[in-house]
Amino acid sequence: MSNLIESVRSALLATEVDEKLLLTRSAAASFRRGELKLAEFGEPVAVESPGRPELPKLVRAKYLAKRGFGTEEGRAIMMHAIAHIEFNAINLALDAVQRFDGMPEQYYADWLRVADEEAYHFELIRAHMRQLGADYGDYDAHNGLWEMCEKTAHDVMIRMALVPRVLEARGLDVTPGIQKKLTQVGDHNAVSLLDIILRDEIGHVEIGNRWFRYCCKERELKPEAVFFELLHTYYPKGLMGPFNMGAREKAGFSEYEMGLLTQD
Repeated sequence: MSNLIESVRSALLATEVDEKLLLTRSAAASFRRGELKLAEFGEPVAVESPGRPELPKLVRAKYLAKRGFGTEEGRAIMMHAIAHIEFNAINLALDAVQRFDGMPEQYYADWLRVADEEAYHFELIRAHMRQLGADYGDYDAHNGLWEMCEKTAHDVMIRMALVPRVLEARGLDVTPGIQKKLTQVGDHNAVSLLDIILRDEIGHVEIGNRWFRYCCKERELKPEAVFFELLHTYYPKGLMGPFNMGAREKAGFSEYEMGLLTQD
């Protein structure tokens, strides 16, 4: 298979966890070696049909098991929630590659790299979960991350605005607090894994920032005005803090944007 888009769609549709990881990382490695090329785009995979395993069972967030830090099971539930985010992030990045035709080649290279790194993150978290006596699929999960993917499937600019710049940026905000609690209970391995993920996620949000601004420039729109108009439409109650301003600044949020985020 020499068509990048076909390879990405195969990874996106894979339902077995290990198969998805293998296909994702193989596609990224093949693209880096120049073995995959952008070719005929064709019809994208339906946004309602990402490949996912039978487990975990998807439920509303209020029905999820309580996360905690004082017991191994509590930490396993927390790690499972993070693993589920990373699994969805693999599909999100793959979908960003295969859904939006007509973008510069660097766009596809960037999001394939993100998919590869999200697969690596998932592997790290799953390995730690196994040390805690659990595995991915052992606990229920929710589908909030993918629901926003569905809502933004019609427009690459809106996808870039609301998935990396809102949902993934939320990970930048909450990670330090999780790390503090893990440190308090002595789970230093988990803390070190989250250091790796936080570092990489800053880069992922920066990629979203960059391509959002690219889309705005192509349409002769003002990025900050568009972003807050979209927030008003999709998040009428606003975004919940606290905000990790240092990480957001590294990821390319403007001072003006960060100021508006913190306004009452």
